[in-house]
Amino acid sequence: MFKFLKDKIKNWTSKFSETAEEEPKKEIKKSTKKSKQEKKNKKETSKKKHSGIQKNKQESIASSPKKIPSKARQTSGGGMGDKTTKTLEEEPEKTPEESKEEPEKEKEKTSFFSKFKTKLTEEKFEEIFSELEMALLQNNVAYSVVEKIKSDLENELVGKNLSGIKVEEKLKQSLEKLLINPPNIIEEIRESLKIKSPYVICFVGINGSGKTTSIAKVAHLLKKNKLKVCLAAGDTFRAAAIQQLEQHAEKLEVPIIKKDYGADPAAVGFDAITYAKKNKIDVVLIDTAGRMNTANSLMREMEKITRVTKPDLKLFIGESITGNDATTQADAFNKSINIDGIILSKADVDEKGGTAISVSHVTQKPIFFLGVGQGYEDLQEFNKEDLLNKIFE
Repeated sequence: MFKFLKDKIKNWTSKFSETAEEEPKKEIKKSTKKSKQEKKNKKETSKKKHSGIQKNKQESIASSPKKIPSKARQTSGGGMGDKTTKTLEEEPEKTPEESKEEPEKEKEKTSFFSKFKTKLTEEKFEEIFSELEMALLQNNVAYSVVEKIKSDLENELVGKNLSGIKVEEKLKQSLEKLLINPPNIIEEIRESLKIKSPYVICFVGINGSGKTTSIAKVAHLLKKNKLKVCLAAGDTFRAAAIQQLEQHAEKLEVPIIKKDYGADPAAVGFDAITYAKKNKIDVVLIDTAGRMNTANSLMREMEKITRVTKPDLKLFIGESITGNDATTQADAFNKSINIDGIILSKADVDEKGGTAISVSHVTQKPIFFLGVGQGYEDLQEFNKEDLLNKIFE
């Protein structure tokens, strides 16, 4: 699951870390080479100046009469004798360049170590991020989501010292902000049943997205938690959809409410709720059509169904492997009927993973479940921490 995205992110974070280490080393090498040359030049200059000063002093001494200190004039006989004491030699004064040499050395030392703290510029960030941007887009992450990730990383990294930066952790934190954990659906249903019954869930999405199978999986989950369920075959646009839901109802041993092909879907939902009230059914699961070739008609139909049945929960079903198509579809349904959450089918065969990252951010709604197989048990409750661990493990 999400293998391609995981590999791309791992490669990028490794390259970033290498860049963070290499940049200071390059600066240090360059600085060291330069400082050695400067030091050599300063020594040569100082030597030349020192030699010049000494030469001038010698010439000055030779051309002027020697002054012998009073102690040097004294001899054993009290007068000028053959032997005199050695003339005191004056030590040469330090040149201005020499007096500055010590502070310069200290400055050089400070400058050398400061190169370990190279800051990431905006230009360098753009260069480094471009590779991650391409990887995310290729793995079905929506463009608006990539821009959000870029903004988060830019705020966290630009102008900061590269040394010690854990870019993988920063990226993980950015992705975590995009994802939303769902409420516990079982607890939510039980709380609602204290006030009214039945609890109504309406499933919407495009044909072929695994909507009917997802409904059956949710029905199985509810039964396991001691809740009574009935199904409503609201996809009256396709006769095959009614038959498919009937087969699931038979296997799960739950009642199903249906009408003839072409009947009003809202009427099917209404009849199922009436049946549930009479028979003390806890939860009604309503299937709906998903024909995108007449998108405007479909959305009007969804609006009518939700207006008549007043569902407590509206769940969009999308195929994880369709990437940006699923994100676009979820956004369209959300704008039309204000969905409450998402189920992503076929997540187990999704090598890219961009849909799971994108769909929550685009709709601002949580993913409730991931479909991870064809069996009734193959419905995994979504948890963003688990998802991120799969990507960054």
